[in-house]
Amino acid sequence: EVTTFTHHQSYPDALTYGLVEAASAELGVAPRQLLHDFGVHWVAYTSRESYGELMALSGDTLPEFLANLDRLHALAAASMPDMHPPSFSVSEVTECSLRLRYQSERPGLSPMIEGIVAGLGPRFGLRVTCAQVKSRAAGGDHDEFLVTFSPA
Repeated sequence: EVTTFTHHQSYPDALTYGLVEAASAELGVAPRQLLHDFGVHWVAYTSRESYGELMALSGDTLPEFLANLDRLHALAAASMPDMHPPSFSVSEVTECSLRLRYQSERPGLSPMIEGIVAGLGPRFGLRVTCAQVKSRAAGGDHDEFLVTFSPA
């Protein structure tokens, strides 16, 4: 039914999941890989096209940026009242790693978070890896990632 997508508009979750399923089948790429790759692409695209200014105000370092994700989502939600953003928090920050907690009403999008976090690396001149260490799918109440980073 939806033939055109516009900026600053929310779409039904069923549409998102349907697009992932269709793209996966058409491209012959596993949904997990597709979501990861989309996350990497999303960072580059949105920082150029629509959210670059918001992203620039969200932190000068990767840990600071990730700690400010809820604030960034709140600002984005001001122009999209139907938006239901996830929630993030950062803990155990060291010089080269941190833990990122992710809570969302939408299941199955953890690979996209891994891609988004990895995609932030170039923004901060870092090589970034993001590995899921806790999963709602495995019975947890949230997803959690170990994020490691080093100069690129």
